[in-house]
Amino acid sequence: MWTRDALQELTESKLQDYQLLLVANREPYLHRYVGGRIECVPPASGIVSALEPIMRACGGTWIAHGSGTADRRVADAGGHVRVPPEAPTYTLRRVWLTKEQEDGYYYGLANEGLWPLCHMVFTRPVFHPPDWATYRQVNEHFGEAVLQEAGEAPAFVFIQDYHFGLLPRLLKQDDRAKLIVAQFWHIPWPNPEMFQAFPWKEELLDGLLGNDLLGFHLRYHCQNFLDTVDRTLEAKIDYERFEITRGGKVTVVRPFPISIDFEEHEGVARSQAVDLEMDRWHQQLRLKDEAVGIGIDRIDYTKGIPERLRALDHFLEKYPEYRERVVFVQIGVPSRTHIPQYKLLEDEIDGVVEEINWKWSTDSWRPIVYYKQQYSPRQMMGLHRLAQFCIVSSLDDGMNLVAKEFVASRFDEDGVLILSRFTGAARELGSAVLVNPFAVDELAEAIRQALEMPEEERRKRMEKMRQVVAENNIYRWAGKFLSTLLKFEFPENSRAESELVSQAV
Repeated sequence: MWTRDALQELTESKLQDYQLLLVANREPYLHRYVGGRIECVPPASGIVSALEPIMRACGGTWIAHGSGTADRRVADAGGHVRVPPEAPTYTLRRVWLTKEQEDGYYYGLANEGLWPLCHMVFTRPVFHPPDWATYRQVNEHFGEAVLQEAGEAPAFVFIQDYHFGLLPRLLKQDDRAKLIVAQFWHIPWPNPEMFQAFPWKEELLDGLLGNDLLGFHLRYHCQNFLDTVDRTLEAKIDYERFEITRGGKVTVVRPFPISIDFEEHEGVARSQAVDLEMDRWHQQLRLKDEAVGIGIDRIDYTKGIPERLRALDHFLEKYPEYRERVVFVQIGVPSRTHIPQYKLLEDEIDGVVEEINWKWSTDSWRPIVYYKQQYSPRQMMGLHRLAQFCIVSSLDDGMNLVAKEFVASRFDEDGVLILSRFTGAARELGSAVLVNPFAVDELAEAIRQALEMPEEERRKRMEKMRQVVAENNIYRWAGKFLSTLLKFEFPENSRAESELVSQAV
């Protein structure tokens, strides 16, 4: 089984002569001013929670947008700061963006354009030409930062997600650098018909084909990508080997289902600190003997929050005996609030919660408790352990780590996971109660099933899911990715080659 020590051994034995440069939009720690002092906190990010344990184990440099209000204050002249603050093991290199750049590249092209394009949730993508120009500009900006950090030494560059679709090609075009470039696309890849709507599809695909290795969560997404390239560009597609050749350059496409640090997560979940969080939640919710259901999400239209709340409404309508016997706690972390669709979603959720609570509440009970804020991991683990069931009802999701975190927290091998079939996690967690989140009646029946499921069945299902998450942990994901990268040969310095050829002539 892959562990932190096994990954560290791999990097020490195989990567000792190379740099590891990880590129992500989100930084693993941000510094902000709070009441006149500087506070260092990890952001609410699934990518950060997945990748940060890897960087602790491997070292290297994490290159990211410096977004905290005090980020510049604590960084050196080159934007560097050692992290984690309590025991530094790797370097964070911050890239500074203007508000206009952040608005066009992140909120605009990436999250109003690519995000809805890649998620089949019926939200119309928006494509503004100025946003594409800014996206290109920011990719170039990050490319300069990567090349500065790499210098002349050979380096592995590990790029994260859809914010940097042009970066691989930009890096490969610099013939001074000795780089092996890989990218992991954390969201689904749409089918070829959907992708044809993207106005700059040829340039984006060419950018991604600058990678030596391109990873997705599922083989299905890999297949979609190969089909998209086949439909769009002049390239040789090897469907048997899952490789694409364009201009003599080969890009290997592979599935790597991402996960969490199961052992560390379970260890914290067993702690006395989480016991205290359970007690706090119990008091805060004023629970007597009610069953508790939970939903924990960013406020995003892909997560299916209104659908699950309407299913709860249907459940209370259909099964009146459960009124005043169930409390559903919905945590919604505000996200991308500058984008109009997200503001509309916030308003919709507020309205649905108010409508259902008005409809069913009594003097001493309300069915939905909605908290629109971020909580710490320990607070979330306390809620995991308190809950009889957890609903993950994403309408479309590359993986969804909330489902795996719930499973990892349940060392008591109890609790029921209700999981959307349209998540990558559903491919691994087949012992969850799988649902179509668009089918209100089906989701309502899943809630009833979770509440009435015999203890022996609950334990059997949870035990199977825990075995899967424990084995397919984040270190296995990273180990397999890095092991695949190590099979590539570093390019020779083409400029040096040209000079040698000229001298010989």
